[in-house]
Amino acid sequence: MSRVGKMPIALPSGAEATISAAQITVKGPLGSLSQSLNGLVNIENNNGTLNFKAANDSREANAMSGTLRALVNNMVTGVTKGFEKKLTLVGVGYRAAAQGDKLNLSLGFSHPVVHQMPQGVKVETPTQTEILIKGIDRQKVGQVAAEVRAYREPEPYKGKGVRYSDEVVVIKETKKK
Repeated sequence: MSRVGKMPIALPSGAEATISAAQITVKGPLGSLSQSLNGLVNIENNNGTLNFKAANDSREANAMSGTLRALVNNMVTGVTKGFEKKLTLVGVGYRAAAQGDKLNLSLGFSHPVVHQMPQGVKVETPTQTEILIKGIDRQKVGQVAAEVRAYREPEPYKGKGVRYSDEVVVIKETKKK
């Protein structure tokens, strides 16, 4: 059986899980998330502890038990603590400004770039060169961060562009004559 799938998930105080035939819903202080269930995985709620077991001994059931356990664990973390990604802008004249649910970026193009945030994702700009993307759904937060980074990825010669705060860009040496 999957090593990840064997680990139980302890629900923190303030979080509750509802398991129906087709989906699992996790509610917490920050909101609620739901995930559709697969028939290959059985979930049990034992006094605030979620246990995942493969329904049979097939390889697919084993894989799905670990996958579903990881997804539900991310849901529990999201509704209790939330997720955030931090991006930094490196380059002369690169600026970011959050206005409601829109992010205005000045990235050296002839036009400003406006990125609309999806439902459930918030954006903040503590400084002009920092972007904080927050939300309860880990997948949405990561996808939005990747889309913002894709407007101007860090280039390898000067390192200019939008990068994750913990990203390391290896700078290439320029050509010599």
